Amino acid sequence: MAVRRTAHRTRGRAATAALALAGLLALAGPAPRSHAAAPEPETACTAGTGPYQRELEAHLGLPVDGRQSAADCAAIRSFQRAHGVTPADGRPALATFRTMTAVAARTDPNAAGDCPVRDHRVTCVDLDRQLLWVQRGRRVVLAPVPIRTGRDEQETRPGWHEIYWRSKDHVSTLYDDAPMPYSQFFDRGQALHGRPGSLFEDGGSAGCVNLSVPDAERLWNLLGEGDAVYVWGVKPGTED
Repeated sequence: MAVRRTAHRTRGRAATAALALAGLLALAGPAPRSHAAAPEPETACTAGTGPYQRELEAHLGLPVDGRQSAADCAAIRSFQRAHGVTPADGRPALATFRTMTAVAARTDPNAAGDCPVRDHRVTCVDLDRQLLWVQRGRRVVLAPVPIRTGRDEQETRPGWHEIYWRSKDHVSTLYDDAPMPYSQFFDRGQALHGRPGSLFEDGGSAGCVNLSVPDAERLWNLLGEGDAVYVWGVKPGTED
């Protein structure tokens, strides 16, 4: 009998404690819900009309009037962000235009047939559009990327060339020890190589084909000595 009374008292105490806890919870109300931090509101896009306004408007399916609107600015800024253009401020300047040209050419960069089709790899350098891509036969193995070629009187030499020397961490001995990462030389000192910083400053190179450093690295990993390079056209702003 003593054991039963003890067990009964223990169960009674536990039930009383549970009821007390339930009462406290009821008085306290429901537990507060956790809320994720609200995203910061998008800032207004206020960049003005740029030198390539009409070209970007046409590419993005906007009304082509050559005047920047708030909708134009926002659409151009979204394009810049999507394709890594800096600053992504909505203004259609040269870097945005060159990137747009490369994006527009991705479907068929050799539609005009200017780069010869061969069974082996050919690096195609289009001076007119300032584009580079690599093709084997009719298959594109490196999609078009924007480039910067030789300025007036230091033009990149047209025609067939061949990569004859590669220097991954090259530094120029002619131009103030300028870094030339992933250099692949194809004609009397002219090379395909990366350009740290902005690709589009100063109007042109001293004859080399400049790429962004990431694009130059991709090209380095694809090509080797003996690979063919074909250059044609005229860089805008240089004499034919």
